[in-house]
Amino acid sequence: MTIEHETFISNYKDMLEQQLSSSINKLKAPQALKASMLYSLTAGGKRIRPILLFAAIDAFGKNPEMGLSTACALEMIHTYSLIHDDLPSMDDDDLRRGKPTNHKIFGEAIAILAGDGLLTYSFQLIAKDGLLDDHQKIWLMNMLSTCAGPEGMVGGQVADIQAENQELHLKELEYIHHHKTGRLLTYSVMAGAKIAGATDEELDIFEKFSRHLGLAFQISDDILDVIGDENKIGKRIGSDIEKKKSTYPSLLSLEGAKEHLAYQIHEAKATINKTNLKTDLLQYLTDVVAGRDR
Repeated sequence: MTIEHETFISNYKDMLEQQLSSSINKLKAPQALKASMLYSLTAGGKRIRPILLFAAIDAFGKNPEMGLSTACALEMIHTYSLIHDDLPSMDDDDLRRGKPTNHKIFGEAIAILAGDGLLTYSFQLIAKDGLLDDHQKIWLMNMLSTCAGPEGMVGGQVADIQAENQELHLKELEYIHHHKTGRLLTYSVMAGAKIAGATDEELDIFEKFSRHLGLAFQISDDILDVIGDENKIGKRIGSDIEKKKSTYPSLLSLEGAKEHLAYQIHEAKATINKTNLKTDLLQYLTDVVAGRDR
């Protein structure tokens, strides 16, 4: 990592953290709801999705602060999905990022409503963003609802639940992960590009880049569930095996999964290199996905 990359990521992560807390604290809502929303929203994490959004704007030479509200909306939707994922009716997890999961602290009812609150509030943030024009707002909200909804993350989560205790083919597994995880990563880079004024051709390249990046992210996640350090990951490892889920290591072997990860990373970089933009930060973040340990 260069000092420039380090400074960029640190600065925009700090800016995001401050804006997330401020956005919740100013709500005229029950204190218990706000506390539950903030608990999960400020629990840490690398904030890879918002950083990708900022990096995409930066690639066009535009001010990444243009995407601050959209980045907060994106992180709120990601956080809501984690709160609901951890519920007893879903993955039934006790730990998230090294802390007790939301429902363990606030109870299931408040946890569910905190997730609902984060989901719906995210669209309000975009709708009220004074830095975006109406065309951008409509595009961003439409794309976000597609990537997070039945045709995206939610649909992928349903397919993942239905696939438990079944042996999947690689294409079926990639369908699940492209929707459950990949679509929000797609939104990250495409939203940044759209805010920065990308052409349709550039948006197409960013979409293809994001597909490879999203699969790489999930392959890395599957590998970590086998060989990761629980103290770094902040949750139990081996949970996929316990739930009899098909994963890249289970289908391809651990070494095969690592080779598939390297292929997706290579293709992601080759795709983004087809632009004439400044993509060094996006390429660095692609390496972060490949080499992450949590």
